[in-house]
Amino acid sequence: MLASGGPERHTRTVKELIWYFAYGSNMCASIFVERRGMRPSTATWGWLEDHRLSFDLPVGPGERGVANIVCEAGARTCGVLYRITAEESERLDRSEGVPAGFYRRVPVTISTRDGTIAAFTYQSSYASAGRKPSARYIGLLLDGAREHGLPAEYVAVLTAFELAVDERLTQSG
Repeated sequence: MLASGGPERHTRTVKELIWYFAYGSNMCASIFVERRGMRPSTATWGWLEDHRLSFDLPVGPGERGVANIVCEAGARTCGVLYRITAEESERLDRSEGVPAGFYRRVPVTISTRDGTIAAFTYQSSYASAGRKPSARYIGLLLDGAREHGLPAEYVAVLTAFELAVDERLTQSG
């Protein structure tokens, strides 16, 4: 018999599966699986109620922003639920800038076709009004939405966002 807290307990904790709700570029397999190295055991889509998708997290000196969620009664944000290991979630925290304070991990309840799922997602308080997604960035969200079969109504919401001018493409060099 192993003592409490021995190697068996640690392995079980690291291998524990938890749900992560992606609403930004992590919906896209080329980002979540290929770039971030995540290996979800399951993926499905669902709705986060009373939260609106925003692109108010600043990137660079121009008007570009990346995805964030803002609490708003009656709003809905659709995204992808991934089942990942606790170890992967800790690695994801680091890649999303949690230790530096760019995002914080928040618990959420996601509505799916089969009921509700307790998950975590990321939210930032570094909001900057007037930010918009770049064409490249919104393309990643659209790719992910289509890969995971998000509703056409939500794909239409994503395509309707006004796009930022990407200052990197307009700078003379």
